[in-house]
Amino acid sequence: MSDMQAIADRMEIEALRAEVTDAVMMRDYDRVASLFTPGGAMRWPHIDKEFVGREEIRVGIEWGQGLWEFFVQNLHPGVIRLDGDTAVGRAYIQEFGRMRDGTSHLNYALYHDGYERTSDGWKFSERVYEVRYTDPSPLAGFPPPDAPVA
Repeated sequence: MSDMQAIADRMEIEALRAEVTDAVMMRDYDRVASLFTPGGAMRWPHIDKEFVGREEIRVGIEWGQGLWEFFVQNLHPGVIRLDGDTAVGRAYIQEFGRMRDGTSHLNYALYHDGYERTSDGWKFSERVYEVRYTDPSPLAGFPPPDAPVA
């Protein structure tokens, strides 16, 4: 693989990771699902949930987002290891928000990712969420009155 191809692949994978965070934040569940391979998987072991295939991923993300009154996810770059038409990597995440039941949530986590090059570009073949720290302290702030609410 040429150095230029490796650079392009890394940029596409970083764009994929940013795209999925944006799709989740915008509650665009169809777009989230489209970023996975047809047999891709999203796994949340901390709550014993697993979604396999685009339709399950779509429904699972919508279910998860439905638990939140408001939600913010920040993505921080991680490592990418390329191997031809597949790759693995980690993305570092910070999330916070308030659940519809009134509890607050802040966590630091990472995604362990598998990626696959497809005819439509790089897609996730798997995302496994690993929570490293969580804080349920009540959030002192609140969303602005004109903020979109699901």
